Amino acid sequence: MQAHNHLLAVVVEDDADVRNLLSAILTEAGFTCVTAATGLEGINAIREHQPILTTLDIRLPGIDGFEVARRIRTFSNTYVIMVSARDEEIDTLMGLDAGADDYLTKPFRPRELRARIEAMLRRHRRETMMQARAAGAGHQLATRTAAPPTRAIGEPADEDQGWQRHRGLRINANLWLCDLDGASVELTRSEFDLLLALMTNRGQVVTKNALALELRGEPPGGYVSPSDRRAVEIHMAHLRRKLNDPASTPRFIDTVRGVGYRLTRTSRY
Repeated sequence: MQAHNHLLAVVVEDDADVRNLLSAILTEAGFTCVTAATGLEGINAIREHQPILTTLDIRLPGIDGFEVARRIRTFSNTYVIMVSARDEEIDTLMGLDAGADDYLTKPFRPRELRARIEAMLRRHRRETMMQARAAGAGHQLATRTAAPPTRAIGEPADEDQGWQRHRGLRINANLWLCDLDGASVELTRSEFDLLLALMTNRGQVVTKNALALELRGEPPGGYVSPSDRRAVEIHMAHLRRKLNDPASTPRFIDTVRGVGYRLTRTSRY
């Protein structure tokens, strides 16, 4: 298996012209590209190369892009941008529901795709920086000669080590980890960012507009379309499902109708 390349992308597209265009745009953005012409080839390429970014067409020979996305999500948290000629809202929603992080319709402007890629890279650089800081802190702890900590082996880490907690749910932005009642929870980048935003803004309502900009890696005040807000709703629904947190009786996330979301207020757990 090839070693993980932090700037590696997989392009899954059966049209050679579009495949070459996508590869050229990604290469210009600093990626090494691996291409695939069918859904199964794409799945195998993602499994082998572990890309941070995948572009995925819907109409593919064999299995379609929706099924490819669903299968990818069983083993990878690669950032998936669906690129398709299907421009109906239902197609966008189906793509996001299948596990895509973003959806771009053909014909697309290369500048628009580059903007999406840059937003994803900002998030990736932020994650990498936080992980590097955590690794440095871990090294310092390991090399200290002071007395060992009194915390028992296996006991959860303290808040000042990067963990944020709420009712048995923990998230650590430095280590890119999330667990629930002691069991690991596998989240996509979008799901992780949504949960982290709510944890960081503990007790406050975070609007859908703010969450949409967070997913794009953009500062407050940017333009947010209705489809951006709908994408937040879909990613939030996926997050709730993974946390076993129904909107009707939430343990972790309250929906503020017409506005956004916040952490539940009480602490019974």
